[in-house]
Amino acid sequence: MNSIQPLLDSPLFDLLAQSSGASATQKAAAAGFSIVIVLVALFFAVVTHFVMSFFLKRICEKAGTNPGVMIWIPIAQLVPLLETAKLPLWHIVLFFIPLVNIGAAVFLFWKLCEARSKPGALALLLLVPGVNLGLILYLAFAD
Repeated sequence: MNSIQPLLDSPLFDLLAQSSGASATQKAAAAGFSIVIVLVALFFAVVTHFVMSFFLKRICEKAGTNPGVMIWIPIAQLVPLLETAKLPLWHIVLFFIPLVNIGAAVFLFWKLCEARSKPGALALLLLVPGVNLGLILYLAFAD
């Protein structure tokens, strides 16, 4: 028996092949397409993480703290951000509580704005999709 046969017999690939009576070729094409989609999404996620980590690193440096390598590690990057914002480390817990994490992020960026000598109210822009990236860019590169 072919080792990918169970994968090809799954309902997901039948759906992607657009019929429950799909041939093995159609199922293989659907499987290949799915793998490509997942790899492209993973690539963009990794690139986005490194770009955002670079921006957060710049924010910390401009505020006068050295983030070190922790800024590149997901979740651990909160430690240098909290240190830059002069907030206690227990605030990390708030980022794991649904809905509270939104308020915690706005509060963190409010303090980061103040650490960069910018108006704290700019942090409210985090709530506006698309504009939130502009806020991070502004904090990272503005003098």
